[in-house]
Amino acid sequence: MSAVENAEQRRLRDADTAVVDWRRWGPYLSERQWGTVREDYSPGGDAWDHLTHDQARSRAYRWGEDGIAGFSDDRQQLCLAVALWNGRDPILKERFFGLTNAEGNHGEDVKEYYFYVDGTPTHSYLRMVYKYPQREFPYEDLVATNRARGRNEFEYELLDTGIFAEDRYFDVVVEYAKAGPEEILTRITVHNRGPEEAVLHLLPTVWFRNTGAQARLYGLDAGVVRAEHDRLGQRWWTCLGEHPLLFTENADGRKDAFGRYLIQGEKEAVNAGDEGGKAAAVVTMVVPAGGEYRVRAKLSDQPPTAADRDDHAFDEVVEARRAEADEFYADLFAPALGEPQRQVVRQALAGMIWSKQYFGYDVEQWLTEHGRNPLDAPGIRNGDWFHLDAHDIISMPDTWEYPWFAAWDLAFQSVAFAAVDLGFAKGQLDLLLSRRYLHPNGQIPAYEWNFGDVNPPVHAWATYLVYELEKARTGQGDHDWLERIFHKLAKNFTWWVNRKDVDGRNVFQGGFLGLDNIGVFDRSAPLPTGGHLDQADGTAWMALYCQNMLQIALELAVQDPVYLEQAQTYFEHFAWISTGSGSMWDEEDGFYYDLLRLPDGSSQRLRVRSMVGLLPLAAATVYDRALLDRHPEIIADAQAFLERHETITMSDGRGRLLALFDEGRLRRILARMLDEEEFLSPYGIRALSKFHAANPFEFRVGDQVYDVSYQPAESDSGMFGGNSNWRGPIWFPVNALVIRSLLNLYVAYGDEFTVECPTGSGVHLTLFEVAREISDRLTRIFVPGPDGRRPCYGGQEVFAGEHWREMILFAEYFHGDNGAGLGAAHQTGWTGLVALFPNLFAGLTGKKLLQDGMAGVFRKFSGQEES
Repeated sequence: MSAVENAEQRRLRDADTAVVDWRRWGPYLSERQWGTVREDYSPGGDAWDHLTHDQARSRAYRWGEDGIAGFSDDRQQLCLAVALWNGRDPILKERFFGLTNAEGNHGEDVKEYYFYVDGTPTHSYLRMVYKYPQREFPYEDLVATNRARGRNEFEYELLDTGIFAEDRYFDVVVEYAKAGPEEILTRITVHNRGPEEAVLHLLPTVWFRNTGAQARLYGLDAGVVRAEHDRLGQRWWTCLGEHPLLFTENADGRKDAFGRYLIQGEKEAVNAGDEGGKAAAVVTMVVPAGGEYRVRAKLSDQPPTAADRDDHAFDEVVEARRAEADEFYADLFAPALGEPQRQVVRQALAGMIWSKQYFGYDVEQWLTEHGRNPLDAPGIRNGDWFHLDAHDIISMPDTWEYPWFAAWDLAFQSVAFAAVDLGFAKGQLDLLLSRRYLHPNGQIPAYEWNFGDVNPPVHAWATYLVYELEKARTGQGDHDWLERIFHKLAKNFTWWVNRKDVDGRNVFQGGFLGLDNIGVFDRSAPLPTGGHLDQADGTAWMALYCQNMLQIALELAVQDPVYLEQAQTYFEHFAWISTGSGSMWDEEDGFYYDLLRLPDGSSQRLRVRSMVGLLPLAAATVYDRALLDRHPEIIADAQAFLERHETITMSDGRGRLLALFDEGRLRRILARMLDEEEFLSPYGIRALSKFHAANPFEFRVGDQVYDVSYQPAESDSGMFGGNSNWRGPIWFPVNALVIRSLLNLYVAYGDEFTVECPTGSGVHLTLFEVAREISDRLTRIFVPGPDGRRPCYGGQEVFAGEHWREMILFAEYFHGDNGAGLGAAHQTGWTGLVALFPNLFAGLTGKKLLQDGMAGVFRKFSGQEES
């Protein structure tokens, strides 16, 4: 890292200290708003059917907006986006098209190709690319063909229709650059990749969201629009050049006026006067084969001057911000990081930055609008969450399929964001624990479809990791933030202890826990056998929660010894959980399994080798020697507690390490995890052992057979949705937990502890080297191989082509055998964790890690030292 602060770092510092609000404007507009719970006012709660894609162009939204390459202020009051018409489509392209859950054979999915290729955390520079076909878009074909396919067939993608044959498409490159915090430049460059000249109608669009505010747009001379808003104030939007302006209202029956005007020729569809709630400039261009056309627009809080129409001066600002983005990322990368890996890291972070979305949802108001008493609304979605009042910028998994937060996604995404924007990362972790989100009983809201569901409790894990990153980077951790968040986490921890330990045996159930259909049964529904499940993953999550809370309490005790009491409390919680987890260990198989407890008092292990049984590996934490030396009473109290309670059998409490397993169990777990015929894929750790390909697990209840088999791609089980699948593919969040744990274990066990990797290969590696090997395999998903192809694209040859090969999509999960991207195609979300791995290991050695402990990891990653 350079010793001199670069331009983007200065903007971040100014934003964090409230000197200048550089984050006020950003890419906060979703690519989809039409299928969300917020917009669902149907009596049956069917969000997709209540407001379809076809209806979205004419019906005004209630809680948010969407648009292509959208941009807005942080309350989404004034919005910018791009609309397109190729002269052949039946509708104006104002939002990306996709399938609903019922239409797709593997669930909902966007059927467009767009790529977020660059972005800075203050949005001083952003760039995305949309590939818009020149032929008529096959809306009906995509729906009909996908609907006719079964779960065991591939999805029918836009590429499969042949619409991109002969490269007959436009690359629409949209860039945003900030000349100042309130001065936004938009540059749109259209490339014709086809063999003949082609016509494109491009409509840069500006409009107000329906918020009840006094807001109006007025057309002035020479393509200038004045925006007046009673809270936002005045703004001026200018599309440079001589282009006609159209005006309409952002209201039911009027919202689609531009498409009707342009495509159907309904001149009366638009407003007769030069004012309205929505405006667009109509730019009609003829782009020669292989040529390009450029459009420029500007939004400012100052009236335009003659100098604002200077194309050269405009482009100078855009190019300056692009160069500053290059400088920012150059300082971020470890010097040893290769160029292909740098591209992966940068585009992963760009995808996350573009996926910061405005989320507005006042549940009390929403319930009232449904005709329900917010204090008594049984039977309606989120009826118990009437206190939740959201109006925030939140890191979303993606901008189309998941334009809403999910609790554990957000925790992982915050860790990835800490690499580029510590202030935003900390704010995101604090958000769901704030009084506007956290339930009065202590529960963290899970996700919009059902706030009352349960996501894995990883907020404490992410909180301490982000704290360590900041401490390493600045030399001082944010004690006040850590203390504030600790008390809220303690409330949530108590909720878990009180609600998810059915028998009070320190064994946890949890339910869904984010792993969808990984198990034999739907874990959020009553079991067909009766009784309940003791969950290996639920228990492991709580063990890790205890370890992280203990870490935080010890850190806070440096300034306030009162936290030593809490530290001891969390140690004792962990000790009891460690004892309880033993019932799920299978000595014969050397693995952890869920335990089915039946109503008659009997129990049975469900011998499914899955990520459920690997997650106890994540509950391994090494404690800072300096903190323990500072508080020897912690060690003495812990020893006294264990002596007093002889029934406690802690698997490993040696030295600075707390874990659910001893060295013998660790070796047996790793032997399975690192076996390429079980969990170890060429591209990371699978969610389910490949053992179950030839040996499906079966469980009978009467005449019903429940089975789990290894499926490296999409699942044939619809449990928790069409493309939900933890039955084989590779998921990044759990891989990240495993890597972090292996580094902890390496610090505890050192170079003397080695294992075969892969199992049976005769190659022995330290746990540091194993962690690096898994990291390399994960990164390999996105790096071009010797044939120039990225595994994430499977066998699709087009992605090796000239205008596609530099574009990377970060899918929801990946094929367990070949690394192809699956699920939500654009869900950078937790897959954005890939930004951590190559940069981390490029600047870290095992020797340094042993010398400095885990603190060495963070000093390395923050660029403070080189190996």
